[in-house]
Amino acid sequence: MTHQSERLRFAPSPTGMMHLGNIRTAFMNFLFAKQKNGTFVLRIEDTDPARNFDPGAKKIIEDLTWLGVSYDEGPEKGGPFAPYFQSKRNKLYQETLQKLIDKESVYQCFCTNDELDKRRARQIALKKPPRYDRACLKLTEDAIKQKLDAKTPFIWRFKLDHDKKITIKDLSHGEITFDLKNFSDFPLSRGDGSFTFMFANFVDDMLMKMTTVIRGEDHLTNTAGQAALYNALEAPLPSFWHLPILCNIDGKKLSKRDFGFSLRDLKDAGFLPEALLNYLAIIGGGSFKDEVMSIDELTNTLNFDKINATGQVKYDVEKLKWINNKWIDRFEPMTLTERCLPYLKETYPQVTDMNLETLSNILHILKTDFNTLKDSVDAVRFYFEKPTISPELLAKFENKAQLSAIVSELLEKTAYPDEFQTLAKEKAKQHDIKIRDMFSFIRIGLMGSTQGPSINDLLAVLGAQESRNRLEQFIG
Repeated sequence: MTHQSERLRFAPSPTGMMHLGNIRTAFMNFLFAKQKNGTFVLRIEDTDPARNFDPGAKKIIEDLTWLGVSYDEGPEKGGPFAPYFQSKRNKLYQETLQKLIDKESVYQCFCTNDELDKRRARQIALKKPPRYDRACLKLTEDAIKQKLDAKTPFIWRFKLDHDKKITIKDLSHGEITFDLKNFSDFPLSRGDGSFTFMFANFVDDMLMKMTTVIRGEDHLTNTAGQAALYNALEAPLPSFWHLPILCNIDGKKLSKRDFGFSLRDLKDAGFLPEALLNYLAIIGGGSFKDEVMSIDELTNTLNFDKINATGQVKYDVEKLKWINNKWIDRFEPMTLTERCLPYLKETYPQVTDMNLETLSNILHILKTDFNTLKDSVDAVRFYFEKPTISPELLAKFENKAQLSAIVSELLEKTAYPDEFQTLAKEKAKQHDIKIRDMFSFIRIGLMGSTQGPSINDLLAVLGAQESRNRLEQFIG
């Protein structure tokens, strides 16, 4: 089925923090809409006031802004299908329900939860699939009238045609056919007159003219009933893409216990929005010539016509760190400095008075060692704090006295930083010392570690006087 213009949506519930699964769903909808020059809609499913953690969806909007995932229609922006909060769309659900009542596609169900639980338990005991037994569909008009006169609470159920099969188009699985005899007549409303998620979600997608619905695979069973609702109202059925569930490295569904499940964890740890979106877009998506891609590059590269059908996708924090490191490396020095500053200020308040160019040079030299922006805090420690040199580090050097004598000689003769590294190399050769050992020893004196930037870079960062002071103190 061809559509003039693609319309997609991200429909989060403001009952908790944004997590990886939400972000991936949001980003895939956003990318698909962007690639097809379509419209990306933000709709808030806030029909559970008791659990509403984020009134007005302020945090959701803030998180999407931080990620760089901008929407075309939705809260604060408006659009032709407002309102974009489910809590304000009750009249539309009522009107759609009335259309189904007029078509005799629904019926009133007076069964109590207790009765439903008992029947369900009996069906399970008889090894039958637990399914609503349509007790209320068999009620006579008189029986219904008596219950209504007695003010017996009821819900509206959708009447499935158990003789029919229904087929949907899924972008990764192709055509999926559901045999409706395997499904229950499902509730559209609750006892208090409010509407179920499944019904409200369908009404909004239909009225907002969604052409493609991208959501988690855990919604696949809802799709059969929702497709039957589209058919009942003779509305065009959207295409679907049921994204495979995100699992941890052990293959279990990702949960709050897994690091990085919540966006807040990842922001605090210093992961970049660019890297996070890049990672979520490529996992489970086959192989790419270059895995490090911006939003525009992903838009041009991802092929939504050929999507791999995978049961689950494993979230691997080590791969995310690798992509994050590559993104850090991509940044211009001043951009990287601006991104690192919030983390550095917490530990080193003096950075606020520091020349930004100096800080930028330091970070540029060290950046290959950062997996996250927060790693910059430890990486620059040697600059702000004189190194503490552990005896264990020095114990590795059996020729410590000889190395100290060479450093002392270098300090007498050398102009910083130009000649120091060259002369150190020459002296090491003269004395038959491994160049690596010579440089590791000098690095310990300058920064308290055998690993780090080149000696030239270290001398340039610390400056001639500070480098001399540290080495003099080191060799004592």
